[in-house]
Amino acid sequence: MKKVSSFRFQVSRCAICINLKLETKITNIMTINCKGELIDLSIPKVMGILNVTPNSFFDGGKYKNEDEIISQVEKMLSEGARFIDIGAYSSKPSAEFVTEQEEIDRIVPAIELILKYFPKTLLSIDTFRAEVAKASIESGAAIINDIAAGELDENMFEVIAHYNVPYIMMHMRGNPQTMQSLTQYDDMLKEMLFYFSEKVKKARSLGINDLILDPGFGFAKITDQNFEVMQKMELFNLLELPVLAGISRKSMIYKTLDITAQEALNGTTFLNTIALTKGAKILRVHDVKEAMECVTLFNKLNL
Repeated sequence: MKKVSSFRFQVSRCAICINLKLETKITNIMTINCKGELIDLSIPKVMGILNVTPNSFFDGGKYKNEDEIISQVEKMLSEGARFIDIGAYSSKPSAEFVTEQEEIDRIVPAIELILKYFPKTLLSIDTFRAEVAKASIESGAAIINDIAAGELDENMFEVIAHYNVPYIMMHMRGNPQTMQSLTQYDDMLKEMLFYFSEKVKKARSLGINDLILDPGFGFAKITDQNFEVMQKMELFNLLELPVLAGISRKSMIYKTLDITAQEALNGTTFLNTIALTKGAKILRVHDVKEAMECVTLFNKLNL
């Protein structure tokens, strides 16, 4: 116990020293502005996943026509999703390359379709490309969710600053094809905290107001490292920004339990609950109903 406490103190002290003295004053840090609507994240929210890709690891190819998209979005909204996260380019290592224009051609019609039927929906766009982000925002998207936090497109920060939309920054090394060969760390949590502090500093210098951090479960991390991040996830609260947990049906669950992604709902629910106790403010999930139940019960414990 003493050893764990000492480790936490050392990591905390290092994190505070490396860049947490941000020059810009941060106000209402648990509130984000989505198209003029202030969303209070002091009460955790659920983000439903909608993949319009043919090859996502869990639901690839499932939502490929208008009726299927509308039906799934309606289901997630009725179950309590506050955000819908749309992805048009799978980030799994074996995914085929998708051109920038093809990604735009997949995602913009989905945005327009959803907003036609559900105009108040807050759409998050899962992309690491600035031009895709730009086209999505101009089509009505409210949030950009970037697995690379600007590392794979040098223009991303400028686009976010120009449109002043909330920006989810995830921790990853390399790209989806190389990330699983980049899992060697001297001190993983310390490096992640430094990574985020540098990203926050850059974002603030450009006037980006609303930032959300995603530890990147499954990205440039092996199974044991994912559980280490989960165990010490409260350390990210040092940055005083909302944290998103994206663990839905991931391999850290189904490989540990020796099951399939289709059988990983119970494990997802368990780890979502742990994430909430560690300070997560957004749960990004395939199964909204079960995640909302986690949030509801968690809120009862915190009354």
